[in-house]
Order: sequence, then structure tokens, then C-alpha cells
Amino acid sequence: MPKLVETSWPRDGLAVVTLNDPATPNHNITWQAIGELADALEAARAAGARVTIVASAVEGAWLNHAHLGNLRSLMIGEPVPGDATGWFRAQHELESTDVVTIAAITGDTSGGGCELGWSCDLRIAETGVLFSQPEVLMGLATGIGGASRLRRIIGRAATMEMIVMGLPMSPERLYALGGVNQVTAKGQGLETAIAWGARLAAMPPASIAGMKQMLAQGEDMTLPAALENDQRIAQGVFRSDDGLARMKTIQARYDAGEPMREVLWGKNPPS
Repeated sequence: MPKLVETSWPRDGLAVVTLNDPATPNHNITWQAIGELADALEAARAAGARVTIVASAVEGAWLNHAHLGNLRSLMIGEPVPGDATGWFRAQHELESTDVVTIAAITGDTSGGGCELGWSCDLRIAETGVLFSQPEVLMGLATGIGGASRLRRIIGRAATMEMIVMGLPMSPERLYALGGVNQVTAKGQGLETAIAWGARLAAMPPASIAGMKQMLAQGEDMTLPAALENDQRIAQGVFRSDDGLARMKTIQARYDAGEPMREVLWGKNPPS
């Protein structure tokens, strides 16, 4: 079988994991593809990725819903080539606090593919693509977070439109709801994701991991418990060798008269 997933490294600490399965109609995700994707995400983290981008090499399609033939065979006990556990392994990797994950959505995404996107930390989408959870239109149901995870991202009312009515959403609508971080022009999604990834990969790893831990662990805590957990994580970051060194260096620059804006963001602060 041809290899369906490739990993490239635009810079140290930044991996781009690309699914390329043009032989499967609509770029629906087969069990072979999801197993390879999970393996590639695991391998990238083990190789030192601090940021991983999930991309597609098929024009007009990012990651779409599960291959229905594979899914049906699994449900009736027929053998399926590939690894069904890849769905859960991939999501586990995308949510790992060791790595920041970015979905570079350059084509339509649906079902389980969309759910993998919801598992990423950041989503960059090109204008003109469609996001959908169309399971209800096929007599099915969301299986890996299209209900619970999406509701936490865009709210219950908007999630109802997608999962109960089966309606697609544009990246512009999702941006307004908080489900997409940036909408780009056609053809600029991956380029933008790589630029974001390069910026993140250059940041202090302990700080990035600590912030991701706070967000992930505190989501289902009460506010007092989350604040206590935040303080526990923050104290560890403060006491790290990198944290102590950077505090000393940055304070010295402040004391020398450099403006905070310039110290933190350079001469042209991002807007």
C-alpha cells in the first residue's frame, strides 16, 4: 500500500504532518489513513516537535468524515485493513500538552475530520471552505467529539445547527463564534499556519506547555480549583532555569530604558 502521510520540518521544532490520499473519494479518512496519521503525530512529538501542523495535499479537501465502508465493516464485524484505534490515538496526540497543534484547513472538512480539527489548539482556514458535522444526514452520530468538544468551543446553540440540523458553516461564521482563529485568502492557509508555527516553536517550551496545561486541565474544574491548579503550574514555570534566566534578562532591558512593547514584540508589534 502506498504511504498516505508525510512529515516535513520547515524549521527546528516545527513539523507539518500531511495527509495525501487522492485515491479515496472526497478525502474521506480510511482506517489505514487514520492509523498512519496517528503514527506520524506520535513520531513527530518523539522527534522533538514543539508545534505540529496538520495539513492536506488534496486540493479542495482537508480531512473529511470516516470512510463509510470501513465504518460499516467494523460495526458488523468484518475485517478492516488499518487501525481503528488511530482515531483516538490521533486525538490524544493533538491534545498533548507537549505540543501546540494547528489545523491548516485548506479545503472542506466534515465528520471525523472536523472532529480532529476541533481537537487542535488552533485552526486556520481558507475562505470558501465548509465545516460540517453531517452524521445526522447519514443516520449516524458524532463519534469523537463533534458534540461535546464542539459545544465547548462555539456554544450549544451553534453546535445544534451543525450536529442536529446537519448544516455546514463557513470559516467566517466560525471565526465570529470563536471556532476558527484566522481566515485567510485561498491558497494561504498552510503558509499562514507555518508562520504561526515558527513563531510558537521559537517560544519558551516550558511556558507554552504550562499554558496549554492550564487550559486543558482547568476546563472542567470549578474556578477556585482551576485557579489553584494554575498557580501550581505557574510556580513550576517560574522556577525553571529558562524562566529564571529570562526574567533576569528582560528586567535588565527594562531597567536600561527599553520600552516594554519593543522588548516583547519588536519594533513592529503585531495587531
